[in-house]
Order: sequence, then C-alpha cells, then structure tokens
Amino acid sequence: MSDTEYGLLNEQNRTHWIRLRTMILLRWFAIVGQLSALIVAQRVYNLQLEFGLCFLAVGVSVAGNLIAIFVFPENKRLSESENFMMVLFDLLQLCFLLFLTGGLHNPFSLLVLGPVTVSAAVLRLRSAIFLGLTAFVLITVMVFFHLPLMTEDGFVLRIPTVFVFGQWAAISIALVFISLYARRITREMHSMADALTATQMALARAQKLNDLGGVVAAAAHELGTPLATIKLTASELIEDLQDRPDLADDARLIGEQTDRCRDILRSMGRAGKDDLHMRQAPLSEVLREAAEPHQMRGKEILFEEGPSHGADLAQPQILRRPEIIHGLRNLVQNAVDFARSRVWVEALWTEDHISVRIVDDGRGYPPHLIGRIGDPFVRTRRSEKDKGLRPEYEGMGLGLFIAKTLLERSGAELSFANGSDPYVTKKSNIEKRGAIVEVVWPRAQIVPQDTPGGLGENQRFEP
Repeated sequence: MSDTEYGLLNEQNRTHWIRLRTMILLRWFAIVGQLSALIVAQRVYNLQLEFGLCFLAVGVSVAGNLIAIFVFPENKRLSESENFMMVLFDLLQLCFLLFLTGGLHNPFSLLVLGPVTVSAAVLRLRSAIFLGLTAFVLITVMVFFHLPLMTEDGFVLRIPTVFVFGQWAAISIALVFISLYARRITREMHSMADALTATQMALARAQKLNDLGGVVAAAAHELGTPLATIKLTASELIEDLQDRPDLADDARLIGEQTDRCRDILRSMGRAGKDDLHMRQAPLSEVLREAAEPHQMRGKEILFEEGPSHGADLAQPQILRRPEIIHGLRNLVQNAVDFARSRVWVEALWTEDHISVRIVDDGRGYPPHLIGRIGDPFVRTRRSEKDKGLRPEYEGMGLGLFIAKTLLERSGAELSFANGSDPYVTKKSNIEKRGAIVEVVWPRAQIVPQDTPGGLGENQRFEP
C-alpha cells in the first residue's frame, strides 16, 4: 500500500471513530443548558418569549436522544453521513432557539461556534465547509429576522446596531478561524498518531525478522547432526543396494533431499543468530548491512570510515539493534531515491561520540522544508520537471519520520542540511553537494560495555 493510499484510508476510517454515545452525551449537556436558560428567563427575569415553541425545540432534541438510546447500541460508531446529520440538526435547532429569543441580540448566539467547531474536527472537509456556510447564512438572516426579547412591561431588549454588526462580524470571523484552528490541530494530532503507529509497525517487523533469523539459525544448528546422520545412512544404503537399482534410487533421493534441507536452513539462517557474538558488530559492518537492500538499485554506494581528527582509535563494535539498522536503512533509501549516481556513507568516531553521515549527489532538500524534515506527512508541490525525473514518487515524509524516530530512540541526534544550492545546474554541482543527514550518538549509547570473562554464554532458545 502506498503512502497516499495509507493516508486516505486513515482519513476514511477516522470519520467512523465517533461513538453515538459521545454525541448523545454532548446533546444532553446542551439540552440541560437550554432548559436552564429558558427557565431563568421565565422565572427570574419575566421575559416575554414564545416559550411554547422554545420548549418544543428542546423537546425535539430530547426525543431525538431518547430514540437514539433505545434504537441503537451504545457502542455504535457513527458514519460520516450520520455524524453530519447529527451536527446539522444541532446547528439548526440552536439557530431556531436563537431566532425565537432575540437573534444576535441574545448573548448565547456565540454558541453557534460549537457545532461548527465539532464538524471541523471530526468531519471531512466538504462537510465542514457546508456546515460553516450554513451557520454563516443563519446568523446573517438572524441580523434582520428574529423575535425580540421583551420584558413583562413590553420593553424590547436590544443592543445598538453597531454592536449587532460587531457581533455578526465576530461570529463570522470566529467561524473561519476556530474551524481552521480546530481542523489543523486535529489533523496534526492524527498525522502524528498515524506516523507513530507506522514507526512501531516498522520496528516490530524488524525485530520479528531479527528474532526469526535467530530461531532459524538455532534450528539449523540443532538439525545439523540428524541431517548428517541421514545423509551418511543414505550413502551407505546406496553402496549396499548396488544390485537393487530401484531401492538405490530411493536412497539417492533421500540423500539429495537431505542436502536440500541443509541448504534451505543455511540460507534462512543467514538473517542472524540469537548469539551474543551477533548482537554486536563493527560499525562498518552494521552500515553495510543497513545499505545492503539498496546496493543493486543502479546507484553506487561508497563507504568511508575512520577515527575523527586522526585519533588512533580502533573501530568500535556497536549494538546490532533493529531500530538502528532500520533507521539507517531508511536514510540510505532516501539518499538512493534522489541521488544522481552516488551515495556516500561516512562513519567517524571519537572517544565520546560516533557519527554517521549519509550524503548524495542529488539536488538536496527543498530549502523551505529543511526545518520540517522529519515531520510526518510532509508533502511538497513538485514541478513538472521533478515529476518527469521521478514520476512514481509520491512520498509523504513517513520514511524520514520513521528513521528519525527510531534513531532518536537509540540515543542519536539527527541533523539535515544541503551541501549546496539544490537548484543550481547539474554541471556546476560537484560531488557530495546534495542532501546531507548526520546521525550522532554518544558512544556509550550504542557501544556495549565490556563484560568480565568475555561475552558469556549464548542464550537458550525457548519454544
């Protein structure tokens, strides 16, 4: 599944996240507030309103809630259309109450923002826009058409016209601003949640593959003796059955299949072993392991390693943790995707730090996105030239986000930069002047501590 399909699928599923029980509970709060306001207006301030119609409007909401409670189960998830209809009903019911109680002269007219904000947070864009426009039309109509607020003496309670205009302008601006704010914040929260889920899935997959390789390696080791015994027995049977060609062919087949089992187990076991010697490896080997899947993609990957500033330090043995390998692999993949012909993987180490730089000879990162690299679902508007260079690429920034998250979990700090202006011509752009990503670890984070008595015993596999 592509990143674009993944994002669209999550957006569709997210519209089914809201429970009916949540909407019912929010409507009960609104009903209690509306009844309280009407009772106070009638009993305390003796306002002359169309209380029959007002209580009828509230009663419709009560009836709707009761029907929803008795007809549908509590755990029902509302669809996009059901959510839209419920929020639209609440908006129309509220505006009808405001029409009966003074329109924009009523201080509770600000509550129109509630349903619109909810729609911006949970509904699709077209539904949110429709509800926002509906609210705008209704408050505009209520500027001119509404039933007045009157005291028992017949005095009309109204605010000056300029304040009515100010109230209309404030609500209109708030409809746009709060809706955009709520939608933006909600989308960023969902994007981060989706990206973190993808990161956890990637790490779990890498860990599972690593564990599977260890199990297979152990199985290959344990099965080596019985397979050798079967092979030896088959060879002896072949010699003893020279006068029985049919049985000799069967014995020969057993030997061949034994060799096949051995080869299969050996190839499967190359993924790794649950062996203390395999839990750590030289830094250069870990880098080559991370880059291995991308070495046959038509771009040359060059490795350079050595101590920093000419220090006389041996190459460190680092932990072969899945998040380190998977994170570096994603960075190498991104460099190979955008490189013209070469990618450099440089490793440096000191007594305190270990750093890895991945550089390509491509055009580099877009300057306006360097500060956002590593955020999930970062899209760029590509030119027609870019689409011609890589028509299949529709990335959403998940790869770099996953790499950044995994490597930071291992204690690393990442920085992104360009070696030169990414929009200079190819002829004037020299090697190692594309995108640069540097990963720096404190040495103690990934270099295992020396243990007395060597590495110790290999761990026992539990079925």
